[in-house]
Amino acid sequence: MKKWLLPILTVLLLTQPMAALAAPSAVDQVRQTVEQVLGVLRDKGLDKTTRLDQLRGIIRARFDFALMSQWTLGPYWRKANPDQQQRFIALYSDLLEANYRGKIEKYTDQKVSYLGERVEGHRAEVQTEVVTDQATIPLVYRLNLEGEKWMVYDVVIEGVSLVRTYRGTFGEIARKDGIDGLLEQVAQKVRDQQAESDRKG
Repeated sequence: MKKWLLPILTVLLLTQPMAALAAPSAVDQVRQTVEQVLGVLRDKGLDKTTRLDQLRGIIRARFDFALMSQWTLGPYWRKANPDQQQRFIALYSDLLEANYRGKIEKYTDQKVSYLGERVEGHRAEVQTEVVTDQATIPLVYRLNLEGEKWMVYDVVIEGVSLVRTYRGTFGEIARKDGIDGLLEQVAQKVRDQQAESDRKG
């Protein structure tokens, strides 16, 4: 072997484990986000507006609502014009955020266990579970790697996918009423959720 190859091979061999160690951990990033969400929910000193603003910032930093929107609309995404797409992303983000927040609020005072991750290329699943006095509730986060950050594109709560829940319903509405009709109905769902939140205080 030529002498000039030895330094190159040595560097490659030495940096290989370091690269593996430097790879971002999906489960660590999910844990960080969930613990931040629970920390805000448990903080009794926050008023409603401040709590919602903080939760929104945490959730939107980890959830890829644009990708979730595309997967939910499926073939109807391509039929929507750019303005309709952006409008749908904005409305769907509000809807999914409120849905996820509402689900996890139920488990604010419970223990969350992080069971591990399964990674295949740029996709990962992180298995967690919430342990209550009555039951153990599984929550699975599905993620896509964007640079060094794992972004959530679906959450499966007690076996029910948030994205799949809406995909069938929204597809049927888009087929019958078109994209504009779908946007109006999603907007109404957001208004209904806001009204429900206001009633709860």
